[in-house]
Amino acid sequence: MAKKEHVSETPATAWLRKHAVVFSEHPYAYEEHGGTAVSSRELGVPEHDVVKTLVMQDEAARPLIVLMHGDRKVSTKNLARAIGCKAVEPCKPEVAQRHSGFLVGGTSPFGTKKAMPVYVEESILALGKIYINGGRRGYLVGIAPQVLVDVLGAKPVQCALAD
Repeated sequence: MAKKEHVSETPATAWLRKHAVVFSEHPYAYEEHGGTAVSSRELGVPEHDVVKTLVMQDEAARPLIVLMHGDRKVSTKNLARAIGCKAVEPCKPEVAQRHSGFLVGGTSPFGTKKAMPVYVEESILALGKIYINGGRRGYLVGIAPQVLVDVLGAKPVQCALAD
């Protein structure tokens, strides 16, 4: 029964290939509302190395993406301050889906339907390898974190809530 699951192309993997980004594929058994705790357990990697893609919006309802360690939360106050906005809040799931083109739980920063500014928690860039959504629930890709800045154009910020 243990056959290697074939992962078909997603807008995210198509984007990565188009930009010649080297990545590894990591399918896993998706659990509703399991989040990064489930994916890190299934992949056998630290939750700190699993990066979640969060679609948020500023006070004018302009969408943006924030990339955060799986084991950390975003301080919307610190994020707003870091990017020069009055306020930032998470988008409702249906709004996030409309902006990104991905189902919540399968949101990737690569190959989004709408171009949005991307911000990455600075400490993510210090990791050796990160695991980030590949555009489908139950599917992560492993990449070098520098890809986020060099290819995606993500801007480093400090907005993680202190433990």
